[in-house]
Amino acid sequence: MRVAVNISYNGRNFSGFQYQHDFRTVQGTIEKQLKRMHKEFTRIIASSRTDAGVHAVEQYFHFDTPLDIPPEKWKFILNRAMPDDIMINDVQIAADDFHSRFDAAGKTYRYKVYTGTKNPFYDGLKTHYPYALDIAAMKEAMHPFIGTHDFTTFSSAKGEIKNKVRTIKEFKVLETNDGFEFVITGTGFLYNMVRVIAAYVLECGRGIRTPDTLNMIAAKDRTVIPKTAPAEGLYLEKVWYKKM
Repeated sequence: MRVAVNISYNGRNFSGFQYQHDFRTVQGTIEKQLKRMHKEFTRIIASSRTDAGVHAVEQYFHFDTPLDIPPEKWKFILNRAMPDDIMINDVQIAADDFHSRFDAAGKTYRYKVYTGTKNPFYDGLKTHYPYALDIAAMKEAMHPFIGTHDFTTFSSAKGEIKNKVRTIKEFKVLETNDGFEFVITGTGFLYNMVRVIAAYVLECGRGIRTPDTLNMIAAKDRTVIPKTAPAEGLYLEKVWYKKM
């Protein structure tokens, strides 16, 4: 039986989602509990492998189990065993061929920035960017991302994926009481792609870079955008599926 799980987590005290032998991770925390229940190791497969410090409002994973447990009981048992920074939102019995990663039709990320005076209560939850930002310049930088492009310029040089063509469906900026939020939806994202894009948009908004997005994309050169925005402002907000 294949079980699909929808979770949220505060990534501040995790070294990312993916299991690491000597570090606290979301995957390692969940698999530890599943091992207790199954009396053997049980692998979970996630829709995304978020980096250290990145949060998730909605993240999915699946696993296979011989245990005949109703979804609501799975939710209760897992939540009872989870630390305070992980919440099991929903559990479903999925189709046998459902795959959390490969069946994802799209994802939405939100990047949170606040300006002005540093606020200790935002530590680990929002990125502090203590400069005035021009929302018109940021919108000018953001709009050309919409569409299908090769995002080599806006991804980590460490990424091993050769095909870096992705489609962005929507990219917008929202003004908040003390800063801005960038909301981006696409069919898929490369390693560090959202954070590199956020760094570029912030530089345009600050006025230290002139918006030139299409030429930046065409360059296919990671070195022209040397910065990556901090992880703490990034949230995986939603994962879209055609089936489950």
